Amino acid sequence: MPHLQLVAVTHPLGGIDPKLARAKADGVVDRVIAALTRDPAPPEAASAPVAVTVTAPADIDLFQDFALAEGWSDGMPVLPPTPERVARILGPLAPRGADVIATLAPRRGVATLEAIAANLALAGALPGHLPVVVAAIRALADPRFNLNAIQTTTHPCTPLLIVNGPIAPRLGINAGANALGQGHRANAVIGRAVRLILQNVGGARPGREDRATLGHPGKYSYCLAENEAESPWAPLHVERGFGAAESCVTVCGSEAPHNVNDHGSTSAEALVFALAGTAATTGSNDVYLGGEPLVVLGPEHARTFADSGWSKADVKRVIWERARVRLDRFSPENRERFGVLDPERFRGRLLAEEVALCASPDDLMVIVAGGPGKHSAIIPTFGATRSVTVAIAR
Repeated sequence: MPHLQLVAVTHPLGGIDPKLARAKADGVVDRVIAALTRDPAPPEAASAPVAVTVTAPADIDLFQDFALAEGWSDGMPVLPPTPERVARILGPLAPRGADVIATLAPRRGVATLEAIAANLALAGALPGHLPVVVAAIRALADPRFNLNAIQTTTHPCTPLLIVNGPIAPRLGINAGANALGQGHRANAVIGRAVRLILQNVGGARPGREDRATLGHPGKYSYCLAENEAESPWAPLHVERGFGAAESCVTVCGSEAPHNVNDHGSTSAEALVFALAGTAATTGSNDVYLGGEPLVVLGPEHARTFADSGWSKADVKRVIWERARVRLDRFSPENRERFGVLDPERFRGRLLAEEVALCASPDDLMVIVAGGPGKHSAIIPTFGATRSVTVAIAR
């Protein structure tokens, strides 16, 4: 973005004395005014990059250093994206390699089919994984997802991919035991390919454009399928208007999972205590920025709800009603800040009153995943983002 007008302001910006904030403003205001009033050359239209062949070390160990130096790697070992391997991933789509799938923030990088396939090759993915990754990239580029913020925030969020439909078992995308853990190639390489595309095409380089204070391990790969076979309810993509026989991917701007351990509850009314208690925290972005926190129910917990006669809508409603945080649990400074961001829920209320973990029960997402065991998970999101579901092309 050679003509983008930028003015850098040193961190921190939030949680500082107003005098310090004013001093920061005084130091940049003239440059901000100049940037707003000077007419730079018009930006060049984004165009699809032309693939270039480069020479890299043939030794696989030396290639790791080369890939890191080029900025292609996430730090884990990568495989060389040779023309032959990229062509194999594209298969019959090879003549359409220059097709533009999306433009990705913050770099406004052009994600062509060929560029996507090259990153699949880096990640060790297979040709069958390409349609899932392409659909995920389309979803991430949807303005509702707010990719620019997800890519550049200090928050630890990263895209979580939830795959539904017949493609998940066909590709071996794990929905069962250890669904968010190691052991399944499809989960690992699909999520990792998306991360590499966001870095190499979107331009979110760690410590530079990607400003995450801590991040979390899902920033290497964060992908699972919904366990539709063991869910007592309609799966996520059907809930969102797609057919049961369609294959879809949903992207969420998500934190790491927060485990919910409840081995004692035998009814829905009892189980909801642990889920709501885990979800109701003062440190969550969702509590003041909205968003769609995700509840991942293990199959045994989901069955407890269903055996008590609860629908998925019941689960959402009751968790939302119970996952409340008293206003006096927030610091005075945060109450003041949240009152500006969300005055309806935070301003002019008694300290003994409560706020819910998100704006409405419809904003809660609920899926079933995992294997045997009395565990579920709460996965908060960045807040200023909406999940997006896209059909996967056959």
